[in-house]
Amino acid sequence: MSETSTPGHSRLTKAHKLSIAGVATLGAAALAFTLVPAGSGQAAETIVAAPVAWTQTVDGAQAKSVQQHLTAQQVVAAKQAKQAKAAAVAKAAAQAKAKAAADAKKDRADKEAASRSVARKPMYANNLDGWIKESLAIMKANKIPGSYNGLYKNIMRESSGNPRAINNWDINAQNGIPSIGLLQVIRPTFMTYHVSGTPVDQYHPVANIVAAANYAAARYGSIDNVNSAY
Repeated sequence: MSETSTPGHSRLTKAHKLSIAGVATLGAAALAFTLVPAGSGQAAETIVAAPVAWTQTVDGAQAKSVQQHLTAQQVVAAKQAKQAKAAAVAKAAAQAKAKAAADAKKDRADKEAASRSVARKPMYANNLDGWIKESLAIMKANKIPGSYNGLYKNIMRESSGNPRAINNWDINAQNGIPSIGLLQVIRPTFMTYHVSGTPVDQYHPVANIVAAANYAAARYGSIDNVNSAY
C-alpha cells in the first residue's frame, strides 16, 4: 500500500529514520540531518536533534573517577607521611638509646680506670725507706734528679734519719731561721723550692726531702753531688 503526502509538509522516509537511529546509537552530542520531501521541489529542511543524554552521564562518571583518584592519592600520601614520621621517631629513639648506652659504658670505664688507679697507687711504709721511695716517685714526676743512695747518705749525715731534727746552734739558728728536718733546710729555702702536691711543712719527711732535692738540683745539679753541708 503506498503512502500519500500532504503538500507543504515534510515526511520522514524509512531511510531518514534509520539514519537518525544510527547517529543516536553512536552517541553524538547533537544531530543534524536534512529532510527532503519526496517528489517535491521544495528546499531541503534541516532538523536539529537534542543533545544525547549519555554525554552528561559520561562527564559525571569522569568527574567522579577523577575525584576518587585524587582521594586515593591523598590517602596514600597521608599513609606515607605517617610512616615516615613513625620511622623518624623510631630512629631518634634508637639513637638516644645508643647514646645513653655509650655514655653509660664510658662512665663505667672511667670509674673502673679510676678504681684501678687507686688500687695501683703504691703504699709507702712510714719509715725512712718509705719516705725516700715516695720522695723519689715525686721527684721523678717533677723531673728532679736524684737517687736512693744520694738521698740516704745526705739524710744520715744531716739528721741521722730523724724528721724532727732541728739545728739550734749554727748561724742560721742565730739568725732565727734554724735548719729543720731530714735534710736540714731553712724556711726560706724550703718555701722557694717546695714542690706542689706535698705538705707545706718543713717537718714533713717527704716534703722536706723533695724540697731539699729540688734545691740541690738547682745549685749542684743533683742531691747525689752533695757530700757535705750545703
